[in-house]
Amino acid sequence: MSRVRPAAPYGPMVTRPLLGREIGAPAPGVPGQEISPPALGVPGRPGRPGRPGWPLTALLVLYPLWWALGMGTLAVFLLAVPMALQLWRRRPVIVPPGFGLWLLFLVWVLASTIMLPQNPPGTLPDTVSGRFVSVAFNLAGYLSATIILLYAGNLTEEEFPRRRLVRQLGFFFMVVLAGGLLGTFAARFEFTSVVEVLLPTQVAQNGFVRSLVHPAASQLQDVLGFTSPRPSAPFGYTNTWGNCLALLLGWFVVSWLRDGSARRRLIGLVGLGLTAIPVVYSLNRGLWAGLGLIVIFMAVRMAMRGHLALLGALLAGLLLAGALVAASPLATIVEARFDNQKSNAIRAFTLDRTLDVVTESPILGFGATRAALGSSNSIAVGADAKCPRCGNPTLGSNGQLWLLLIAQGLGGAALYIGFFVRSLWAYRRDRTPIGDAGLLALALPLFFMLVYNALTMPLVISFLSLALLWRNRQENARQENAGQESPQADSALMTAPAAALAGPVRMRQGRP
Repeated sequence: MSRVRPAAPYGPMVTRPLLGREIGAPAPGVPGQEISPPALGVPGRPGRPGRPGWPLTALLVLYPLWWALGMGTLAVFLLAVPMALQLWRRRPVIVPPGFGLWLLFLVWVLASTIMLPQNPPGTLPDTVSGRFVSVAFNLAGYLSATIILLYAGNLTEEEFPRRRLVRQLGFFFMVVLAGGLLGTFAARFEFTSVVEVLLPTQVAQNGFVRSLVHPAASQLQDVLGFTSPRPSAPFGYTNTWGNCLALLLGWFVVSWLRDGSARRRLIGLVGLGLTAIPVVYSLNRGLWAGLGLIVIFMAVRMAMRGHLALLGALLAGLLLAGALVAASPLATIVEARFDNQKSNAIRAFTLDRTLDVVTESPILGFGATRAALGSSNSIAVGADAKCPRCGNPTLGSNGQLWLLLIAQGLGGAALYIGFFVRSLWAYRRDRTPIGDAGLLALALPLFFMLVYNALTMPLVISFLSLALLWRNRQENARQENAGQESPQADSALMTAPAAALAGPVRMRQGRP
């Protein structure tokens, strides 16, 4: 009797083709000749340069280092380069379903730059060169996320197992949580980074550049009527922190509460409990609403599977968490946040002005953001030497949807949203833990785009989640087609506690 290899926790260990067909298969037209895998380096420890997948490990596991060096966002752009080189060496590259929509969106982004010279009514006049940084940053963010998606999706299970990527995303959640706690209890912690020292003083003092290269634990803002800290580390903005925390929550639950030893699960539960502290102190209503949507999303999926006991456990846990927060000093902060709504006026002004400006170029947009004339208080209030932050808010800075509308118009926004919706539809039947966490990370951006910008790490996280969904369907479809199903694989995919986003598997073969 042959021995059966134990199944991997996220599905069978099946080798996928590197060149569009299985490694070791005869080359077309050359009987007996075998295909060798591309030379991707000498195998070594995970994360070692030269080993497939090392740029992903360098990005997710070493992100605290990049942040400390002042390279948190720049690391995404830099590490996309070796990923692109490896993709080039292993071409042809396979793509996920609906990828044509995303390619059209990238073309639309480029086409919209012909509108850069335009200064629509209600905005501050500027030159094309003055808008170049914004255009370059956005384009680099979209291209880098695209490369990361294709790179992660083209890695084989033997090169970079899904389990490893899931755990690295779960680890990244812990990094974001640690940054949130740092911003809560050491709010004024900051220092000058290496990159900041190397930049010219005038450049380093620019508000946008400073948010990229200056490590700080929090943003100090007057939200409650007095200056209070809002956790932001390891990112430049509190909104980015909240966006990433919510997108990573599903991967944290899968990797820390479902998988691993009892000690790992205990650490995960402690971490989950501590998350409430920076979440409340962030004063981030978008994040609070997003967490509510996560509960609804999981409740619906559990109910559709008939997991009523798990649904009851989820609701009971939610009620217990709510009671603990209500009985703690955190409740006072939540109440104070809802009593202070002055940010609503600023947001309403920028949204109204954005929609007015979009009517001047509704289809193609203007290629980049624009600065509004005046402020929510008066059209005469604007920035000057004594108050560089007064007035002239950036249109498109308070949500990915508004950025898309003003930069790429209705056409670009439709393609962007269409790609996410198409991806959700393609993997809607994935009821594995990867399916739950991945679909959650693709659904949340459709809500967060109203209040958060997606560039750059939030979009990277969503695309890594899409890569896992894509690989998960391919691996399980190959296992079904090859007849390699085993009781161990089925139980590994279907067994999980309520918090671990479990469920039976129903997959369909999809085209590359």
